[in-house]
Amino acid sequence: MKIFIDSADLDEIRQAFEWGIADGVTTNPSLLKKAVDKRVSKGESLDLKSYITQILETAGKTPVSLEVTETAAKGMITQGLKIYEMFNAVAGNVNIKIPVNPAFQNDDVTHFDGIQAIKTLTGKGIPVNCTLVFTPEQALLAAKAGATYISPFAGRVDDDLRKKAEMKFDKTDYFSAEGTIHEDMLLEDNGIVSGIDLVAQCVDIVTHYGFPSEILAASLRNTRQVREAALAGSHIATLPFSVIRDMLKHHKTYEGMKLFTNDIVPDYVKLTK
Repeated sequence: MKIFIDSADLDEIRQAFEWGIADGVTTNPSLLKKAVDKRVSKGESLDLKSYITQILETAGKTPVSLEVTETAAKGMITQGLKIYEMFNAVAGNVNIKIPVNPAFQNDDVTHFDGIQAIKTLTGKGIPVNCTLVFTPEQALLAAKAGATYISPFAGRVDDDLRKKAEMKFDKTDYFSAEGTIHEDMLLEDNGIVSGIDLVAQCVDIVTHYGFPSEILAASLRNTRQVREAALAGSHIATLPFSVIRDMLKHHKTYEGMKLFTNDIVPDYVKLTK
């Protein structure tokens, strides 16, 4: 499973690539603005364009998703083309992030505008990351439209299930991939019992029908979710820096290292210097 870092913090992105585990970057406009504002407040001289350019250069040839802000098909297509033309020349690694459905609840006009934008952009050879996926049927339509990446939001599904059940929770709390029984009822949303269940069903669809789209498990909140996304066959997981940082931690590893260093043989150390 490939790992994308979900961040706009250039220091975090650089660290992930220096560790040798990053296969790409996902970000969004609000995170980018916050990152730039933070650096400017500390005296750095830069703007949004130069900052995005630095991220693209750091990522090298690995994919970087840059998101549109328009909500109608025409606007998303125009903006997506402009973003791609402006930035893809930097490192040839730009993907355009398009919402699967940019409509609001009572707006029936634009429900398919995201799919139309994906179809048009991919038809022009531009890779698209289809975002805000919460159902397998949304993933199916995104795959049929030609999306390169399809991003089911696992953590937000878990949040929604717990909120509807009026459960108290922290976003980083583990939520069972098999589902949770609360007050003698299995929590579910139209057959989806967890965020990882959503990821698994999306993987099943693209695999069964041979779509070239890759499932990108998004909104993962803890290391166990990462494990379960991998076991579910997700092609990619996009992770915040904090989750990546925790993936190698285990008390028995610390214990083993302490025993190992206490048992170092001086003659062997001299031999290997």
